[in-house]
Amino acid sequence: MTDERANPPRSDEPQPTGPPPPPAYPYGPPPGAYPGAYPPAPPPYGGYPMQPAPRGPANGLGVAALVLSVIALVLVWSVIGGLMFGITAVILGFLARGRSRRGEATNGGVAASGIALGAIACVLSVVFVGIWVYFGQRWFNDVGGRDYVHCLQQAGDDRVAQQKCEDAFQRRIEDSFGVKPAPT
Repeated sequence: MTDERANPPRSDEPQPTGPPPPPAYPYGPPPGAYPGAYPPAPPPYGGYPMQPAPRGPANGLGVAALVLSVIALVLVWSVIGGLMFGITAVILGFLARGRSRRGEATNGGVAASGIALGAIACVLSVVFVGIWVYFGQRWFNDVGGRDYVHCLQQAGDDRVAQQKCEDAFQRRIEDSFGVKPAPT
């Protein structure tokens, strides 16, 4: 220990004048710099490394697959609606099933239902295609469609003969449905 009395300041050294210099730590010493200090504050945002907030299950695809499969079943008679919605439901169902297996979703049963109902809608739509084609062809033949096509083939490029075929086909349709032609 040295005392100023033991080592007086030398007179040849310049003496500081004015206010004393600012302290090294303007807000006090850093934590832990002296005995009995408080522990340092935790880092912001819950600590490092930053952890993302836990997400809930991603069940949207499974629900979408089920909803689209129900729509497909309702529109199965319209062929396009049944096939388009059914295929989309099956695809979304398989994607949702994959999420469920990876643990990202909790609705594997809903996804499986979407797949099954979407597949049923696709099959029923294909059946309806067959029904529409069969009955459409039958109706076309019943009203003289086959005769009309044959007549047009024989007429070739003759515009007068083509007009006679069209008139005969129109009369046959009107007779089949009991429609009287409108006066012109």
